Amino acid sequence: MIIYIFFFAHWYLSLFTQSFFHHRYSAHRQFTMSPFMEKVFYVLSWIFQGSSYLSPRAYGILHRMHHAHTDTPNDPHSPMYDKTLFNMMWKTKIIYNDIFYNRLEVEDQYLKNLPVWNGMDKLADSWVNRLFWSAFYIAFYAFFATEWYQYLLLPIHFLMGPFHGAVINWFAHKIGYRNHEVKDTSTNLMFPDVLMWGEGYHNNHHKFPSRANFGSKWYEIDPMYPLILLFNAVGIIKLNKAS
Repeated sequence: MIIYIFFFAHWYLSLFTQSFFHHRYSAHRQFTMSPFMEKVFYVLSWIFQGSSYLSPRAYGILHRMHHAHTDTPNDPHSPMYDKTLFNMMWKTKIIYNDIFYNRLEVEDQYLKNLPVWNGMDKLADSWVNRLFWSAFYIAFYAFFATEWYQYLLLPIHFLMGPFHGAVINWFAHKIGYRNHEVKDTSTNLMFPDVLMWGEGYHNNHHKFPSRANFGSKWYEIDPMYPLILLFNAVGIIKLNKAS
């Protein structure tokens, strides 16, 4: 039981930082926060994402490029231009690394209002850090696992962030339903979205990218949105009027 609690805690906490901080804040600026709170969420991202830490700045740029070029040859990740999920995610990794290490010349339109903490990015992206977190996951399983097959969850721990990205970037352009006719293949994967913190409402998000609530229909409950409203009410963030 402890292993499954640990796995789902890692799943939801890692996805929380990616959805709330990287996606809705860094990429779309659906709300603002103080420089101090930025650093708080940087640290939380480092802890919760662990070995699969993603730079909020590089993620923000990559995601803005996705929205600008969805399902075109310039899209960093589109199932229309990659034969397999693995090919798409490998291409995404290469472009992400090129952005992170400043090997790719990025247009100014993608660089506005991004969070930057170079020291944390350098630490969290290091192989020493990634190996530390991987060793922690292995040690936790060695201590608490009761069945051999529980160890099959370890690869997901190691690559939790890319695993979440693969679910949305591939399947939310392949299967699901559409509320809105947009000029791409985006779909909504499920309702209610109990697995992806609302990220599964991908078609809704592509229609209204600046809106903090990813649900459109009355039954599409975005579980992240009540937290955003709470954080706004207590002053952790300031929600934009357009959101």
